[in-house]
Amino acid sequence: MCDSPSSSSCSSLSLALAMGERMRRAAHAMLFPFPCSGHINPTLKLAELLHSRGVHVTFVNTEHNHERLLRRRGGGGALRGREGFRFEAVPDGLRDDERAAPDSTVRLYLSLRRSCGAPLVEVARRVASGGGVPPVTCVVLSGLVSFALDVAEELGVPAFVLWGTSACGFACTLRLRQLRQRGYTPLKDESYLTNGYLDTPIDWIAGVPTVRLGDVSSFVRTLDPTSFALRVEEDEANSCARAQGLILNTFDDLESDVLDALRDEFPRVYTVGPLAADRANGGLSLWEEDAACMAWLDAQPAGSVLYVSFGSLTVMSPEELAELAWGLADTRRPFLWVIRPGLIAGAGAGDHDVVTNALPDGFVAETKGRCFIAEWCAQEEVLRHRAVGGFLTHSGWNSTTESICAGVPMICWPGFADQYINSRYVRDEWGIGLRLDEELRREQVAAHVEKLMGGGGGGGDRGKEMRRNAARWKAAAEAATAKGGSSYGGLDKLVEQLRLGQ
Repeated sequence: MCDSPSSSSCSSLSLALAMGERMRRAAHAMLFPFPCSGHINPTLKLAELLHSRGVHVTFVNTEHNHERLLRRRGGGGALRGREGFRFEAVPDGLRDDERAAPDSTVRLYLSLRRSCGAPLVEVARRVASGGGVPPVTCVVLSGLVSFALDVAEELGVPAFVLWGTSACGFACTLRLRQLRQRGYTPLKDESYLTNGYLDTPIDWIAGVPTVRLGDVSSFVRTLDPTSFALRVEEDEANSCARAQGLILNTFDDLESDVLDALRDEFPRVYTVGPLAADRANGGLSLWEEDAACMAWLDAQPAGSVLYVSFGSLTVMSPEELAELAWGLADTRRPFLWVIRPGLIAGAGAGDHDVVTNALPDGFVAETKGRCFIAEWCAQEEVLRHRAVGGFLTHSGWNSTTESICAGVPMICWPGFADQYINSRYVRDEWGIGLRLDEELRREQVAAHVEKLMGGGGGGGDRGKEMRRNAARWKAAAEAATAKGGSSYGGLDKLVEQLRLGQ
C-alpha cells in the first residue's frame, strides 16, 4: 500500500512497479546464426516473426559480416534496428588472409568455437545493463554453432536450435554416426563412388522412406576414416539433444512421417516454416543484388523463364559450366542465370569478369536476347515473378522452400550436405521436380528443362503434373503459416515457451 498523501505519486509508483514486473517477465531472445547466408537469412526471418509476437530480439552477426552488411546498406539501413529489435556483432577471430583461404569454412568453424563464446556472453549482459531492455531470457542458435549452448548455460537461460535443413535432412544427419558405426562409411576406396555402392538401400531411419546411401548426405562419400566434416555434422546434429527445443523450417503436412519420428525422440519440436512465406522480410544479402534482372523478367511472357542459381557456396568446374551453358542454350528458352563471384573453381572469388569470361566461346552470341546473367539477385522476388516457370537449383533447403512458397517446380543438381535428400523428396515424395545426374551433360540439361517447362504432350504432361503439384504445395504452405495453421500454431507455442523461460 502507498503511504504517500499524493494519489498521483501512488499511481506513478504502481505504474513503475508494474512496468518493472513486465520487463522482468518479457521474453528477450538473443539469436546467433553461423555466419553464412544460408544460416543468417532463416534465422533473421525467425527473429522478425518472434519480434512481431512481442519478443525482444538481439540479433548477433560476426563483425566481418556486420560491416559487410553495413556497406551494402549504405551506412546502416535495416541494421540500425528499431524498438525491441537490435543488431550486435562479435569477432569471428579470423584474419583476412585466413578468411580467403580455400579451407576458410573449416577455419571459420574452429575460430568461432574459440573466439565467440565470451563475447556473446558479454553482449547478452551489456544489452540489458543500459535499462529499458529486459535481460536475455533465451538463446536461439543455428546449426554449426553448438558452442552457443554453453553460452546459454553460462547465462542461466534455455537454448533453442534452429536447424537449417529439412526435417528429413536433420533425421539423416542424426544417423551419420550410426552409418559410420555400422561400416557404411567411410568408403573403402574411390571405386565405391562409381560401382553402385552408393545405391545401397537404407531403410532404418525412422520416418524416412527407403533411400539410397548416397542420398543420405554428401558426407557419407568420404574415404577418410577421420573425416573432419563427417564428425562435425555428427556432433552438431546430436548436440541438439542438449537444447530445450528444436526449431525446424518446415511444416507438418510436408514432412509428416519424419516429424512424427523426431517428436518421439525430441520432447519439443517446433515447426514454424516455411520461413520464406514471410514476404514482409526478405533477409540480408551479403552480395549486391542486381535489380536490372527484374526489369528483364517484366518483359518476358508468363511462365516462360527458367531461373538458374546454385546458392552461395556451390563451386563448379569449368567443364561443368560449359555443359550447363550449352544445355541451357539448346533449350531455346529464356533463362536468368546467377553466376556469383566464386562459383567457378579457379576463377577468383572477387573477379566477376574472370567468371563470365569462363563461359564457352559463342555462348553469349548464341543466347543473345533470351539470357540474362546476374551476379546475384533477390531470389524470393525472382521466384515469385509471374515470368518464372522453373528453377534449376542445387537443392539447398532455403532455395527449396522458397520455390515451394512460389509454386515453382524444380530441376535439382545436388552436391553438398542435405541437398541430396532434399532433391530425393522433391522428385519422389512431393512430385515437384526432376534430378540431373551428378555428371552434368548438356543433353540431359536440355531434356529436363523441356520436360519441366514443355507445353504438353510427352514430357510436357509430366511438366503439367509437376506444376499442379507445385501449386498444391504452395497452397499447403500458405495454409500452414496462416492463422490457425500448423506453423502459425508452432510459432505460438515457441513464443509461449520463450516467455515461460524453460
